[in-house]
Amino acid sequence: MKIDILFEDGEALVIDKPGGLPLDRPRAGGPCLEDHLEDLKLGFQRAPAPVHRLDQDTSGCLLLARNPKALKRFSAAFEERLVEKRYLGIVAGELTEDEGKIELSLSKVSTAKSGWRMIPARKGKPAVTHWRKLDSLNGLTLVEFRPETGRTHQIRVHAASGLGAPLLGDPVYGTGKGAPRTMLHAAGLTVPRGEKLPIVAESPMPADFTALGFSDA
Repeated sequence: MKIDILFEDGEALVIDKPGGLPLDRPRAGGPCLEDHLEDLKLGFQRAPAPVHRLDQDTSGCLLLARNPKALKRFSAAFEERLVEKRYLGIVAGELTEDEGKIELSLSKVSTAKSGWRMIPARKGKPAVTHWRKLDSLNGLTLVEFRPETGRTHQIRVHAASGLGAPLLGDPVYGTGKGAPRTMLHAAGLTVPRGEKLPIVAESPMPADFTALGFSDA
């Protein structure tokens, strides 16, 4: 599996993470991002480390820090909500509105039968997502999501519970049908660095999105 590099300098890499590749080794074994970190040294002594998380199914921009100081600074930028993130998602259904803001606090619940998931809950952690409809086709809608916060599964829950239209292929918050993976793509990332130029990366629309008839917005 070849991993494309979208941005590279002395302290950061942004890679184009393939959909289906987990960051950590699954319990049952199998490939993960850890297998590629040695190759991503690119002449540096240290292997780069992921600064944030993307779900296994989610493709697109993933920031890696090339030294501990950069990791600390970039992590703080995410925590302080200074990072601009742009996602593309295909939802199962047609939306009546063109754009909006979803404010649904999220809480983690767990059961022995179905494992853990995130749910909207008034006492949960605040979560805010801005969204905009880009295109509709065959009962599906291409949506741009710009999350203000970075909660676990935020866009997936906000699509299902806030828009009333889950992401296509989502097995937890939707039916799991219509696509072989949850159709969410991290299309853009901008990370400020004070006096230095910001890290700016964009990932092209993946092939499984275009196969459904959508083109890069």
